Amino acid sequence: MTAVSSLSRLDAGSLALRIRLDTLTRQVSDGRVGPGYGDIAPQARRSIDLRADIARRDIWQGTIDRTLARTSVAQDAMGRMSDIATRFYGLATKMDGTSGTLISSVAAEARAALTEFGHLLNEQYAGEYLFGGTDTANLPVPDADGIASSGMATDIATAVAGLSAGNAAGVAAATLAAASSDATGTTVFSAFLSDPATGLTEPRRAVPAAEGERVDYGVSANRNAAATSEGETTGSWSRDILRGLATLAALDPSQAQLGTDFTDLVATVRDGLRSAIDALGEEQGALGATEERLSAISQRHKDVTVTLTDQVAGIEEVDMAETISRMEATRTQLEASYRAISLVSSLSLTNFLA
Repeated sequence: MTAVSSLSRLDAGSLALRIRLDTLTRQVSDGRVGPGYGDIAPQARRSIDLRADIARRDIWQGTIDRTLARTSVAQDAMGRMSDIATRFYGLATKMDGTSGTLISSVAAEARAALTEFGHLLNEQYAGEYLFGGTDTANLPVPDADGIASSGMATDIATAVAGLSAGNAAGVAAATLAAASSDATGTTVFSAFLSDPATGLTEPRRAVPAAEGERVDYGVSANRNAAATSEGETTGSWSRDILRGLATLAALDPSQAQLGTDFTDLVATVRDGLRSAIDALGEEQGALGATEERLSAISQRHKDVTVTLTDQVAGIEEVDMAETISRMEATRTQLEASYRAISLVSSLSLTNFLA
């Protein structure tokens, strides 16, 4: 009975060792304490909370990365817009009324630039129109190719065609009114952007960057975002550029003979473009500051995520060196147990035969 009792105890001990060895072998294989949260009690709740925080930060990082991609494309488009405004500001400084050829050349180039500028305002990233406000699925400028014949351009051309002695200020006021208008049939911008109930007054697009933190980054095609336009302006750098281009496109070489009235109108164009260049530069600078802020927030999320991941690992993962050592020790114990069982079994059989 004594040998049988010893054998039972050895079998039970061997079974416990086999279970422990199986657990240690799996831990060495996958590096985890166990497959379920029950295996890491009482720290299971902490592990769940840490993983939830990591997931939130991953989402914030993803939205920030996509936003930075959008702003990068928008910056490129605005850079080209600034180049166009700068180009025609320079040309306007040379238009003193002495060269009909230059006037004709600038007018033709301005008409082409109107189209390019419209397409720049329709810039896209990943299927979204970047300057369309929250109406990202539709063109901010529905007919970019037809801007030169739009209601705005036609009204400006009509006003410029009426330039005569002593009315340069009135013509300039008419071009300002046309470029400022949000009326259907006049404005080149979409119905959404031109509606006071929607795009004309809606808040800028913003990205959720952290808990309770949203960062504005959107720039709409028809109004300033962070910039403030100064001087004789529509209040929008994009409208001011469109106004300047449309005015230059409507000039006729024969108007140079008007002298001061012609040069006064060109000076108005020049001043408007100068204002637009400054405001656009301010807009780009503000957007650049936003990009730096978002990058810093993203980096903070990355740094915190590393720390959180280490904490999760401390809860859910095993110390590999220690676990391998314990596995080898358990295997040695199990082999010794098997030898003991074999010895006791032989003694039991001898006693029975005797």
